[in-house]
Amino acid sequence: MLAGKRIVLGVTGGIAAYKAVEVSRRLVDAGAHVVPVMTAGAEHFLGRTTLSALASEPVQTSLWNEASPIPHTRLGQTADLIVVAPATARLLAAYAAGLSTDLLTNTLLATRAPVVVCPAMHTEMWEHPAVQANIATLRARGVHIVEPESGRLAGGDVGAGRLATPERILAAIEAALSGGDLAGVHVVVSAGGTREPIDAVRVIANRSSGKQGYAIAAEAAARGAQVSLVSTVDLPVPPGVVVHPVETAAQMQAALGELAPLAQVIIMAAAVADFRPVVAATGKLKKDEGVPQIVLEPTPDILAGLGATKPAGQVLVGFAAETSNLLANAQGKLERKHLDLIVANDVSAPGVGFQHDTNAVTLLRSDGSARAVALTDKRAIAKAVLDTVVEIRGTFINPTSTTA
Repeated sequence: MLAGKRIVLGVTGGIAAYKAVEVSRRLVDAGAHVVPVMTAGAEHFLGRTTLSALASEPVQTSLWNEASPIPHTRLGQTADLIVVAPATARLLAAYAAGLSTDLLTNTLLATRAPVVVCPAMHTEMWEHPAVQANIATLRARGVHIVEPESGRLAGGDVGAGRLATPERILAAIEAALSGGDLAGVHVVVSAGGTREPIDAVRVIANRSSGKQGYAIAAEAAARGAQVSLVSTVDLPVPPGVVVHPVETAAQMQAALGELAPLAQVIIMAAAVADFRPVVAATGKLKKDEGVPQIVLEPTPDILAGLGATKPAGQVLVGFAAETSNLLANAQGKLERKHLDLIVANDVSAPGVGFQHDTNAVTLLRSDGSARAVALTDKRAIAKAVLDTVVEIRGTFINPTSTTA
């Protein structure tokens, strides 16, 4: 994705300027040609020698002292992408207003390449209405904004405004360069197995690890989607993904009930328990009290509910983890629950499904077409699923088309 790409790395005068060195190193390691541009303010926090040594060419700082008589035009026209990390409130204001005050702002105005901006500042500054208005203006113009994180700030403060991690920044760069076939699309993914309490310490659960759901969330974010992940498991969160933690089927149903109406794509990769105890003991059931009589009742059929209320244009994807009659069972589920796509896998096969890093699936669409994906890693499965989702969205937009 990044190999051979010419990336202008802009660095402005914030305390997080030193983190641009790691961003530069990772871009170079990925095969990108990094052209560093520092503002005068950035030089108060980072020596140009350091960044020059780790980038692909020396730092540029001036409109007037460079080899080219029009350095901003050359930089803007030859860049595949421009990223600013960190971006101060001053940079955001100048860029939003179209002010060409230095080499970096001139370059930003002189490019038609994708631009990724990574703000970093104190919480009070980040939350100021003027800063938020500038962010909204830039976002409306198509600038990719990597919002800051919450954490420890300069001076010991704790709050929103910390520069995004290098992982998130690189993920945003890759998404901006990918063409973003899911750019601007809200994708909701569920992951993991629900846990239904028996008592204060015991649960009814299943073997789902959540790995496939997280792989789908990561792939969707890399393709430019806004991703909401409803999860029962504690795995590393993919860059750019917002997690909504839940535990039980009822909690998952409530979370999805809030997210689903505004989503363009819903992918139910979670393994939802089919049954739960009618009554869960508030304390721990004791062995010396005898074998408890646990009466079960069905959990809500979340997927069927989503299918019954699915708005026009929304793509709904389900999973069918089976041990026999794979395709027949999956086809029946596809039809009963009004799905657009179902991902069927035989979890009794070696290396497939629960707990594994690999999977093998058959993708069944509501139009009757099918695609088998042989055993591979779960990120590759995620790519195949989302490729199909993009195709289905294309048919919604243009009913005479079979591909996007």
